[in-house]
Amino acid sequence: MTIADVLTRDQNGIFECGGAWVRAHRRQLATVVTIRGEIDACNADPIGEHIRRFIVGEDRVVLDMGGVTEFATAGISLLETFDDACRAEGVQWTLVASPAVAELLADGGFSDNYSVPEALHELADAIARRRRMALPLVRLS
Repeated sequence: MTIADVLTRDQNGIFECGGAWVRAHRRQLATVVTIRGEIDACNADPIGEHIRRFIVGEDRVVLDMGGVTEFATAGISLLETFDDACRAEGVQWTLVASPAVAELLADGGFSDNYSVPEALHELADAIARRRRMALPLVRLS
């Protein structure tokens, strides 16, 4: 299965779930999974299950929660499960947190960015650093 298969499976690519909606789109550097609305105990598990579908191959993921207006403690479990799934697949991911999410995660060990462009810029910088580090090794062989 490719990321294109996952993205086109749902009508309009939008998943609605109890006051929240999820949409994913592929960018050059990563798949951006956007969550808007409220995350609570009733919808955290279905949302978590849905967003794990976008952990495909080695594609990087930016989890854009910048539009989450309410974030209950059940959301922390959602992020921990997502992190575990990404680690198991070897997928790098980045969190873009809204103020509601950042407030609850203050001591949760998650780093956050302020916007999707900043997250994508960080990914691009990391790729460039890895290439610069590998270049001397390529020249030696």
